[in-house]
Amino acid sequence: MDTKAATYFPKLSDVQQAARTISKIAEETPLQESIRYSKQYGANVLLKREDLHRVRSYKIRGAFNKISALSLKELQQGVVCASAGNHAQGVAFACNHLQVEGTVFMPSVTPRQKIEQTKMFGGKWVEVILNGDTFDDSNKAAQRFCKEHQKTFVHPFDDPKTIEGQGTIGLELLKQFKEPIDYVFVAVGGGGLASGLCGVFKALSSKTKIIGVEPQGAASMKMSIEKGELVELSDIDKFIDGAAVQKVGKYTFPICRDHLYAMETVPEGKVCQAILELYNRDAIVVEPAGALTIAALDDFKEEIKGKNVVCIISGSNNDITRTAEIKERALLYSRLKHYFIIRFPQRPGALKEFVADILGPTDDITHFEYSKKSSRENAPAVVGIELKSPDDLEPLVERMKANNFYGDYLNDKPDLFQYLV
Repeated sequence: MDTKAATYFPKLSDVQQAARTISKIAEETPLQESIRYSKQYGANVLLKREDLHRVRSYKIRGAFNKISALSLKELQQGVVCASAGNHAQGVAFACNHLQVEGTVFMPSVTPRQKIEQTKMFGGKWVEVILNGDTFDDSNKAAQRFCKEHQKTFVHPFDDPKTIEGQGTIGLELLKQFKEPIDYVFVAVGGGGLASGLCGVFKALSSKTKIIGVEPQGAASMKMSIEKGELVELSDIDKFIDGAAVQKVGKYTFPICRDHLYAMETVPEGKVCQAILELYNRDAIVVEPAGALTIAALDDFKEEIKGKNVVCIISGSNNDITRTAEIKERALLYSRLKHYFIIRFPQRPGALKEFVADILGPTDDITHFEYSKKSSRENAPAVVGIELKSPDDLEPLVERMKANNFYGDYLNDKPDLFQYLV
């Protein structure tokens, strides 16, 4: 790791200057008490609504601060960025506002909503290029393009000006809440926001404990901290696209390693539960990364009792076409959705018998794939069943086995599950 990155730590004065810069285009986002979560955890739980920015995420802070700090020559040559979506929109907005040409690289799997929003915010000043399957793929392509065309790269997290821009959230929190803040939960992708918060709270509220939260399937910061060095993950779950990176930053890693109180990971299915709860019970629409902090509260429920707790809701750029997958992952995590290979006897009435005698009174078939082969005594079907309670699973399996319907259980076989379902 280079010396500059290893020794960098955001100065309060630089974050304060970033706040003055950002105030030109972004208003303070609300800090709202969550009555429901406060009651659930016996704490004073507050939500910092970064999803309410005009680009619907906090990324506008770092992007605008970085681009505003460039020299006239750099602005004239144009900027380049790579992003899974939110940073792209922040860069696009900044380019349009400052009339700077920008090229935005995004993974080909980026939700359409984020692509369209980026184009809308950028207008004639921004070109969007889809490249690769992950942020890291897009990032490498963007870096090559940047060097070839001598443009300035606007990093989504691993740049001092980006970090200082994200850190302005900390200044707002301390201004908005006059009592001591005991805990701040923050989503971690590359670590830019967490690093900025560490700088502010070390200077102004050193007793505040900052807890970083990553997706379990993309725990690059936690792994790096545990190993004591930057680690690049060979494979990640890209579902929580706003926080799924294979390698965190050379600037952000030492800051998070040395100044975070804890680095927590949360299963993707649990995040999906939080998304649905926020929508159904609080009328708050969040993207997967935006729900990470809420999903982590359970793991600290004893520690945060009676404390002032802030959860940063980092973004709401969710595509409605993902709703079915979000519900599916939530049901799988809660053990209410189960997939089986069922062996149906090839005789009339077998399916009716399964429905009438094997399924429980509240069990529901939600998936069914069957191909009849007359040369076999039994033909397999892939069946998805939704239960009302996880306790209904064992009796269901016992009835299947007792009546010779049971073939295999797929939830615990990820390779087979992905292939068949």
